[in-house]
Amino acid sequence: MAGTIQSLILTPPSIVTSPFPCRKTCCLFSRSLRINPPRRSISTLIISCKPSDEIHGSDLANGLNWTKTLMNFASNNFLPLAALTSGVAFGLVNPTLGCLADKCNLSKFSTFGIFVVSGLTLRSDAIGAAVKAWPVGLFGLCSILFFTPYFSRIILLIPLQPQEFVTGLAIFSCMPTTLSSAVALTQLAGGNSALALAMTVLSNLLGILIIPFSISKFIAVGVGVYVPTAQLLKSLVLTLLVPLILGKVLRESSRGLANFVDHNRKLFSKINAVFLSLVPWMQVSRSRSLLMMVKPAAFIVAIGMGMLLHLGLLAFNALAIRSLSAISGGHKSIFSKKENAQAALLVASQKTLPVMVAVVQQLGSAFGESGLLVLPCVAAHLIQIVLDSFLANFWLQKELSSNTAKVA
Repeated sequence: MAGTIQSLILTPPSIVTSPFPCRKTCCLFSRSLRINPPRRSISTLIISCKPSDEIHGSDLANGLNWTKTLMNFASNNFLPLAALTSGVAFGLVNPTLGCLADKCNLSKFSTFGIFVVSGLTLRSDAIGAAVKAWPVGLFGLCSILFFTPYFSRIILLIPLQPQEFVTGLAIFSCMPTTLSSAVALTQLAGGNSALALAMTVLSNLLGILIIPFSISKFIAVGVGVYVPTAQLLKSLVLTLLVPLILGKVLRESSRGLANFVDHNRKLFSKINAVFLSLVPWMQVSRSRSLLMMVKPAAFIVAIGMGMLLHLGLLAFNALAIRSLSAISGGHKSIFSKKENAQAALLVASQKTLPVMVAVVQQLGSAFGESGLLVLPCVAAHLIQIVLDSFLANFWLQKELSSNTAKVA
């Protein structure tokens, strides 16, 4: 429309001279033009149309950008999810190769590789930006390491056979936060990604030291099993903390390596996904005979328990954040800032699968067959990423609608 009106202005009408005098007619014609003059000139219409077009174009561009970002996140996480499910499926279909790999201690190599790669990809340059929100970060750490493990006691009360399904989810609730997906989702939702990163790094470093005591207090007592806490702590330090620190030191010591990793994060995500899928593959292969005896209804119930666990963690952390916001100053509180609240909610409500798998591996058969322990946690890990992806997308759409309303 604007282009059409501009062409009307830029193209003047042709002047036709008439040999006949027509003053009267011209006067009448000019008066008729003056009777119903347009209240807004054409140039004014053009000016008023341009901002509207720009606004709608900007909204469309923002919507496309958010959609592209969400699709990129789904693409980046598709391989880890596919690798986990394919590893479990391959172990069920043909367990021979998985049992052979387990006998060759390939699981130790894969666990070491997981945390070396995690250390290489762990960026800490933005942690300083999270200092201002340190109370929120402190709450997040306390929730991850001290509060949410109490959910394991509720889980252990559920009568479900095999018992390993219940015990595995209880162990899963004692784990630190995910190494990458919570930070990625926080960034996608427009939250405080620096705060999310700081909570992720610290909870995983401290979690390796605290997990043995949490399992001994919450799980072993409930199941009636003794866990050698000191030995488990030593094993976790050697198999998790040492490779994680090694990868981090390699990253910080070489700027070129750090840049290479940052520019090839999808490649390293694929490598990590392959390493991660090897462990469930071997454990499921080893426990296939028992898994085939499990009723499908029991596994469906375990999946439902994993979903309820994550929804319970989200509800608990959301209520805690809102309560702390009300206590510490309402709308002026640092907890009431949307960016901080989103980061704390996502990071404190997710649990990491690689650490859980490594813990089960170190425990041996103390709590039962490792394949039965891990299988419901693989499902719970997938569920939490899917649910939080929808939550992040909801926040995006809400923010986009709010910005559109403000402009209008």
